[in-house]
Amino acid sequence: MPTAAKLFSAVCLAILGYLVSEAIKPLMPEGTGFGIFSYLNATIGFFCGWVIVGNRAGRGVSAAISNGLTGMFAMVCIGLFVQAVVQMVDMAMRHRFSGPVEAFAAVFEIAIEYGGIMMHSSVLILLLVGALVTGFVSEFAARNYR
Repeated sequence: MPTAAKLFSAVCLAILGYLVSEAIKPLMPEGTGFGIFSYLNATIGFFCGWVIVGNRAGRGVSAAISNGLTGMFAMVCIGLFVQAVVQMVDMAMRHRFSGPVEAFAAVFEIAIEYGGIMMHSSVLILLLVGALVTGFVSEFAARNYR
């Protein structure tokens, strides 16, 4: 059932996903083709905000912090997995793997590589601040809009 808390948290995490994607682009190797990278991560953020943060809103300030951090962590994990699968499929279409097991293992190698790129301080600070803002906004929406 749609609620204001779900909508607000979904929009907040979608914005966070887009902003983090834009912050990651300069950290990637030069000449990287991004395609729909930012929009895909914004969609993942919207989904995580709606399902994870929005459902748990309205339980207090400490729960709001926890909900925001949980939603952000889920968004990052799902985003890393999706982007790694996209990269693996792209590499598989170029016949870079000798079999399906090697391709499956490459998903986790690529996700770890992308996770290492995300460990830049500006990205981490943006994620933490965005998670806190998302948690507080969803809590505010749950209390004030019924």
